Amino acid sequence: MGKSITQEKSEAFAIRIVKLYKFLTETKRENILSKQILRSGTSIGANLAESEYAISADDFTSKVYIALKECAETEYWLTLLKNTDYITQEQFNSIYADCEELRKLLASTTKTMKDKKK
Repeated sequence: MGKSITQEKSEAFAIRIVKLYKFLTETKRENILSKQILRSGTSIGANLAESEYAISADDFTSKVYIALKECAETEYWLTLLKNTDYITQEQFNSIYADCEELRKLLASTTKTMKDKKK
C-alpha cells in the first residue's frame, strides 16, 4: 500500500526539520532548542509510520493523536526559535506553514476516527 498524503507530507517535513537542526547546530551553535525540535518534528512521521501497524482502530487513532500533539509542540519550538532570532521571519513562515498544514490534516483524521466511533 502506498503512503498517504499525510505520511508523505510528514516525511518531507521531517527532512526539513533535520536540515533546520543541522543549520541551528552548525551555523548558530544552538544545541538545546534544536534537539527539542528535532525530536518533536521527526516524531510526527514516526508515529504515523507506527499507525500503519495499529492493532485496532483505537490504537490507530491514538498514534495519529500523538502525531498531532507532536505537531503542536513543533509549532511551539518554531515560534520560540523565531522569537529568539535563531531563525528569520521568512524561514519561520515557510516551515511553520508546512507544520500547520500537517496539524490540520492530523486534526481532521482524528476527528473522522472519533466520529466513526460514535
